Amino acid sequence: MNSKAYKVIFMALGIVTLGFMIYKLGFHEILGNIEKTGGWFIPIIGSWLVIYGLNALAFRQIIEEPALPESKLPFSTVLRLTITGYAINYVTPFVALGGEPYRIMELKKFMGIHKATSSVLLYGMMHVFSHIVFWVLSILLILAVLPLESTMVIGCIIGFIVGILIILWFLSIYKKGFTVNTFLLLQKLPFVKKYATNFLKEKSESLHEVDDQIRMLYEQRKSRFLMALLYEILARIVTCAEIYFTAVAIGLDMTVSQALIISSASSLFANIIFFFPMQLGVREGGLALALRSVGLPAETGIFIGIIMRIREIVWIIFGFILMRVSKR
Repeated sequence: MNSKAYKVIFMALGIVTLGFMIYKLGFHEILGNIEKTGGWFIPIIGSWLVIYGLNALAFRQIIEEPALPESKLPFSTVLRLTITGYAINYVTPFVALGGEPYRIMELKKFMGIHKATSSVLLYGMMHVFSHIVFWVLSILLILAVLPLESTMVIGCIIGFIVGILIILWFLSIYKKGFTVNTFLLLQKLPFVKKYATNFLKEKSESLHEVDDQIRMLYEQRKSRFLMALLYEILARIVTCAEIYFTAVAIGLDMTVSQALIISSASSLFANIIFFFPMQLGVREGGLALALRSVGLPAETGIFIGIIMRIREIVWIIFGFILMRVSKR
């Protein structure tokens, strides 16, 4: 399927999902909550321009290779693909199953399908990897800031150990590759064994090339790997600004460290239950639990969740506008 078809499909899907979200929230409810946040609504929306900018800087670190002049794309192009890709991910039933193919279709115009595929895959891995690192750092912050009972301390320690093990597993993927080993594993499973074997036989060269790109990023372009990770972790940290600004708007006494803990805990909960479009109903529950854990009223999680939904709607609209502009 070509890029034009992807744009048409995802734009149609986006319009339907946006309409559903606006219908569920209620147009008057949206306007009322924007009015309630007042002038703080602008920095709430603007904070995500900073976040997407950091995401784009990380993506650009992965895309660029000195030996490939065609991989040196303007920052504006990478930022556009970052915003539109996340806009598509917001409206697809399974997170990261819509924006990534679109980014590949757009990038292959500049650098070919193999480089485009490996770049998008590497950025997706980096995005998830930075989440894990951020959650591990957040556990340390929770242990340092919050007064916890012994059971919570034990839970945090277990979570920290699991996080470290996942980080080590990710590093082994960066050293050994990912795609070929995945299809070798699929060959051992019933029902998909035949399809995995045929796909590995047909696409063996392409899969090995993608794995080579994964290993090269970690082993030969280590500085770019670390810079991409740093940008992504900074983006995770800046996400707390949205929660903090919303709390200030409604007069809630919240510290920056509490905002970081709430952002980390709610995103962890939302990513565990990742298969709902826009995490319908999941995010509010995660926010309520996170707010209560830091001693703040759980019911304010509903308002914060609504503001986050409105912010998503704004950026989805902007993302699809960018998609339309890029088409021209």
